[in-house]
Amino acid sequence: MFARNASRAFVAPSASRLFSSSSARQTKVTVLGAGGGIGQPLSLLLKTDPLVSNLSLYDIRGAQGVAADVSHVDTASEVNGYPMENLDEALDGTKVVVIPAGVPRKPGMTRDDLFNTNASIVRDLAAAVARVAPTANILVISNPVNSTVPIVAATLDKAGVFDPARLFGVTTLDVVRASRFLSAITGASPADCNVPVVGGHSGPTIVPLLSQVPQGKSLQGESYDKLVHRIQFGGDEVVKAKDGAGSATLSMAYAGAKFTNSLLRGLAGEKGVVTPTFVKSPLFADKGIDFFSSLVELGVNGVEKIHPLGPLSASEEKLLEACLPELKKNIEKGKAFVA
Repeated sequence: MFARNASRAFVAPSASRLFSSSSARQTKVTVLGAGGGIGQPLSLLLKTDPLVSNLSLYDIRGAQGVAADVSHVDTASEVNGYPMENLDEALDGTKVVVIPAGVPRKPGMTRDDLFNTNASIVRDLAAAVARVAPTANILVISNPVNSTVPIVAATLDKAGVFDPARLFGVTTLDVVRASRFLSAITGASPADCNVPVVGGHSGPTIVPLLSQVPQGKSLQGESYDKLVHRIQFGGDEVVKAKDGAGSATLSMAYAGAKFTNSLLRGLAGEKGVVTPTFVKSPLFADKGIDFFSSLVELGVNGVEKIHPLGPLSASEEKLLEACLPELKKNIEKGKAFVA
C-alpha cells in the first residue's frame, strides 16, 4: 500500500470542473453533520456529483430539512435525511462517510480549542460507523483534524475494524488556498498552481511545498513568508472577516466535496488520482509520527500509495522541522482521548 519512491502526478481539477466523473459504478455517500455550516453546502455540492447515487444526510437536527431542499436539485442521485435516532439507518450500506460534524471556530479560538467538544462527537460517530458500516471509507473534516483522525483510528481499532487505507483527514482546503493565493500573486491560473501541501491541518503543521511548482520556485524573502503565513492561517482570516458569525464553512465544503470526488474516482477504478490527505503514514514513523499528510494515490482500496515528499528547499526544511513536534503533540492528544 505504501510507496516510498513512487512517481507523483498531482493535477488538481479547475474550479469549473470540481467533479470528474467515471464510467464505473456510483456510490452511496453519508454526511454526518449535514445540518451544519459546512454540512449544508457540502450536501448541495455532493448532490451534483455524478458519482454519488444515494446521498444520506444525518444530523442531530435539521438533516431532514436539508435533504428535502437538496433533493429538488435536478441530478439523478436519491437523497434521504435522518434525525438523531436514525443514525444506523443513515449509515446502512454506505461506502463513503464524510464527517463535518462539530462546533465551528469562533474569533480567538484555535483548532485545539475545539478539541473537547468535537473529540466526543467524532468518537461517537466513528463507533457507529464501526458497528454499522465497518468497511466504509471515512473522510474526517471535523477539527482539529490532526487529533480527530487519530481518534477515529483508535475508535475503529478498539472495535477491531481499523483499515488505515480507508481513513482520511481532509486537508484539501490547504491545497485550495495555496493554489488560489499563489495564483493571485503570480498572475497564473489557479489550475496551474498545484501546490502539494503536507504535514497536518493547523497553523505551523501546514507545510506548502512551493518549490515543487514552477510559479512558486522564485518566491523568497518577505513575499514567500507572507504567502506561507496566509496559507497556514487562512482560516483566521475568514473567522475575523465573519466577525463571530462563523468560520470557513463554504470554502471547506468546496474542498470537502472536491476530495470526496477524488476518492470516488479512485474507488471507481480511475488511475492516477493523486492528492494530499492526512493518513496513517510511514514517512515519519521513525520519529513517532504515524499520521501525516502527503501526496496519496487513491484507488479501489482507498489508499494505494503514499508518496515521499521529494526535494525540499531550505525554507521548507525549516517549516517541516517546526511542523513535526507540533503534529506529534496533536496526534498524541487524540490517542490519549480515546485511551
